[in-house]
Amino acid sequence: MGHLGSVNRSHDRSERRISPVFIGIFAVMAVTGWAVWTGYSTSTGLAVFLFVTAAWIVSLCLHEYAHARTALHSGDLSVGAKGYLTLNPLKYTHALLSIVLPVLFVIMGGLGLPGGAVYIERDRIEGRWRHSLISAAGPLTNVAFAVVCTAPFWLDALDGVPMAFRFALAFLALLQVSAAILNFLPVPGLDGYGIIEPWLSHRVRREVAPLAPFGLLAVFALLWIPEVNAYFFGVVDGLLSALGVSDLESYCGRDLYRFWQDANGFCTAS
Repeated sequence: MGHLGSVNRSHDRSERRISPVFIGIFAVMAVTGWAVWTGYSTSTGLAVFLFVTAAWIVSLCLHEYAHARTALHSGDLSVGAKGYLTLNPLKYTHALLSIVLPVLFVIMGGLGLPGGAVYIERDRIEGRWRHSLISAAGPLTNVAFAVVCTAPFWLDALDGVPMAFRFALAFLALLQVSAAILNFLPVPGLDGYGIIEPWLSHRVRREVAPLAPFGLLAVFALLWIPEVNAYFFGVVDGLLSALGVSDLESYCGRDLYRFWQDANGFCTAS
């Protein structure tokens, strides 16, 4: 019996051991962040690109981990066996949706695309509040990440922070804020709907369920409308401004990030 208990504990530890894949991504973030800070890289734009991309993937992993960890403590013990607690993005149900597409959207347009591909066995979980908290845990991680990224701004602690690193943090904060807003939308398929879903009637949930695969597509179709896009980024810029980040800083960060394009003349990393 003691031997069996030891095996189970060892198995539990292996299910929660941080993946070398995540450690590697985190190391890229740390090294390229240092390169941006020190100006060590011969291409500041490339260093910013690698730093922000790695940091964005780290935040996506933490987003999914938050869902899984909250589900674990709410009663779904299966998340460990699925590898969700290792922070390995390759373990997600849809790595394409959780990692590849969000990164592509950042590269193409500077928008924090919500991920979302950990399968929670909801029938193992009792209580509507627990279901709502599981859905809220992911976007709350983006909120926390945004607060950390903007801390030097709202703490007025930017003295000595190199301009390139300052711009990179501002752009990364923009990604986190936009991802949090999109995730909190009460649209089927997004975390915002997952928060309110347990409180809806069974009939409403049954009728809305078929719409879930198309919710995110509908949101992005709306964002193609110039007026909607302008309003959305107006909200994002307003929240960033409240955190001490100007729209000039965040968009200069985007210009540095997209190093393969000609940067605006007023955005200088020197």
